Amino acid sequence: PPPRVGLIVRKNDAGQWMDDNNGNWTNLVSGPSAALSGRVPGWNLPDHDVAVINANTLDVSYVDRLMNLCMAINVDPASGRLFVVGTDAINEVRFEPVVGGIFVRVLLATVDPLAAGGTKIFDLNPHLDYATHTVPQDQRNRSIGDPRAVVWNAANSRAYVAGMGSNNVIVIGQDGSRAGLSQTIEVGEGPTGLALNAAAHRLFVLNKFNASISTIDTVSETEIDRAPFFDPTPVAIKTGRKHLYDTHRTSGLGQLACASCHIDARMDRLAWDLGDPSGDMKNFDQSCNLGVGLLGTCDDWHPMKGPMTSQTLQDIIGNEPHHWRGDRNGLEEFNPAFVGLLGDDSLLTPSEMQEFEDFLATLTFPPNPFRNIDNSLPTNLPLPGHFSTGRFAAAGTPLPNGNAVNGLNLYTTAQLDMVAGLNIINCVTCHTLPTGMGSNRRLVGGQAQPFPVGPNGEQHLTVVSVDGSTNGSIKVPHLRNLYEKVGFEMTQGSNRAGFGFLHDGSVDSIARFVSEPVFSLDNTQQLADMVAFMLSFSGSDLPVGTTNNVFNLRGPDGQDTHAAVGFQLTVDANNHELPGVVNALNFMIELADSDRVGLVAKGVVDGHPRGYMHAFNGLFQSDRAAGLISDDDLRLAAGDAQPITFTVVPFGTQTRMGIDRDTDGFFDGDELENCSNSADATSNPGNVVITGDRDGSGAVDLVDYAVFDGCVTDGLLAASGPHGVTAAGSPPTLECRCAFDFDRDGLIDLRDFASFQRAVGS
Repeated sequence: PPPRVGLIVRKNDAGQWMDDNNGNWTNLVSGPSAALSGRVPGWNLPDHDVAVINANTLDVSYVDRLMNLCMAINVDPASGRLFVVGTDAINEVRFEPVVGGIFVRVLLATVDPLAAGGTKIFDLNPHLDYATHTVPQDQRNRSIGDPRAVVWNAANSRAYVAGMGSNNVIVIGQDGSRAGLSQTIEVGEGPTGLALNAAAHRLFVLNKFNASISTIDTVSETEIDRAPFFDPTPVAIKTGRKHLYDTHRTSGLGQLACASCHIDARMDRLAWDLGDPSGDMKNFDQSCNLGVGLLGTCDDWHPMKGPMTSQTLQDIIGNEPHHWRGDRNGLEEFNPAFVGLLGDDSLLTPSEMQEFEDFLATLTFPPNPFRNIDNSLPTNLPLPGHFSTGRFAAAGTPLPNGNAVNGLNLYTTAQLDMVAGLNIINCVTCHTLPTGMGSNRRLVGGQAQPFPVGPNGEQHLTVVSVDGSTNGSIKVPHLRNLYEKVGFEMTQGSNRAGFGFLHDGSVDSIARFVSEPVFSLDNTQQLADMVAFMLSFSGSDLPVGTTNNVFNLRGPDGQDTHAAVGFQLTVDANNHELPGVVNALNFMIELADSDRVGLVAKGVVDGHPRGYMHAFNGLFQSDRAAGLISDDDLRLAAGDAQPITFTVVPFGTQTRMGIDRDTDGFFDGDELENCSNSADATSNPGNVVITGDRDGSGAVDLVDYAVFDGCVTDGLLAASGPHGVTAAGSPPTLECRCAFDFDRDGLIDLRDFASFQRAVGS
């Protein structure tokens, strides 16, 4: 029989909590019997989507219940009306065969915050009726997916919406209906930004994935130009991300993709019941419970698995098996979802699946916002929004500040986990450090042996027979994004989320989970310390176990980011000698010297952008190969009109971000000085060709001649002096040299004029 599982309910406009069979669960969720579901009576999920701030009083009000994911907002300054685009999901509807291809809608919400009932919501794909899971490709191409920008014209009669997933722009009227000359305007890949110049009848579109700017004529509603810009994104990302985002390529209706739930490769904060009543059992084929045998046996996987929350796709490659239950040996086993769940006509080819996997392998966890700037664990972390569950202090009591260092000690040494009535297991036994994932080893013949590598190169981690709920086989989950799952609190009346922890999101809070009787905490302070550690988990730099102690095995390394990455310090003449500034810069240099992060500096010097990279021992390499400068000299060089900003960057990126943006081996300043393009790896000082085309029009003409005349050295083309230039000639500007110094002698003179004449019209 299928396991007993939870049921997802959705609040309707009447405030009732309904399931997909029109069953009313309000009494148990928010009514008089709410305590039976662990909630307080009156429990609510307001679903605040837009915060409206009064600029005069700073009073805050909210606009509620627009959609699940608000992707972009635009305001009409004349009327104050708001326009929000995003997506909404029907995750309360059960089973993959039912929701395949139709589970997400792309919406526009119009809001008048000053009028009662001033909110209207429109489906931006009115050609779809969602009665079928797939339509012909020409109908899919009419859809907009993953909207990321919206802008209205001044008359408030037309709006433009950019679909990052559908690679198009649509034109809509006030009622949300399509109002364009054609159904869509095709642009570059991944449009995420819009800027409208109504007077010039031009709409500019930022194509993030394509690294270009599209220019649209708003009269003809066609793309008339596409200008590329420099993009250092690795090839694996450029090639593989379409399989995550492209709604036309991968879905049956053209409006959704993997990224519709795995937003930006992360989460939608929802649970989905994607069971299949007609599906088959799958035999359990993993190693169970580290080979120890203390927790029973692992069950075969049932197709009716119940609700499961969307998981992040960060750092999953090389940490198989996949999904909550560990029932997917590798990414390849998700390929059927492109047809069964997304509604597409075909699976990805093996090469496309490899592209997808190579892309996902690049995804890394960001800096942990709860760690100290040196990436250490906090010892006095405030815990707003975290409450006691009643095990120690009264339920709903705010937790005191937590000590994550003590939480780590409890996690690794206090034997908090009870098995067979005995506290003999530590948290770290299953959730190994540094990531919280299970180990890639298990007990074989009394020795901890690595799992064998799978047929597709997958590295298998631990699966256990307990999940705190009803599934009998579950992969040990990592713990690095717990801080992104907070907001569901059964002890509080108003909540920010409807799903929390465990595979089905049924445990509301971290405090609830670690307060369960199976964990032998002693008091509220220990509870707070554990919560503080859970919030601070990502970032690595944690003590790891061994390869032979099955109760404290070393876990796989994680793709995490140091907490200091992104930290910036701007220095100018007013602060460059302040002790706080000096100390902060010294701290950044100390981190960079440890090779845990990189450090770069950027500023404008003598009218030109300059870059620097910390090299070693407080010395910075400038963007000119011959230039080393000390940190003190660089700091003191900052002035009011030319501040210098120091930035901590991920280790390994400092050369590109600081001094060689196209990583061709020629530093940016040297390329600038020698007229090559620092944003083009095929251009370098050794292959520069001077063309005379100063305005970049593609032709050398009279417009360029006017500029040439102003570039002539000393303003004269005389017969005296070297090369026909007056002996007192002053050096031309860099811009002049790069356009007109054909013989590369540092002067703009008669020889260059002769070359320029030959170039005119060529």
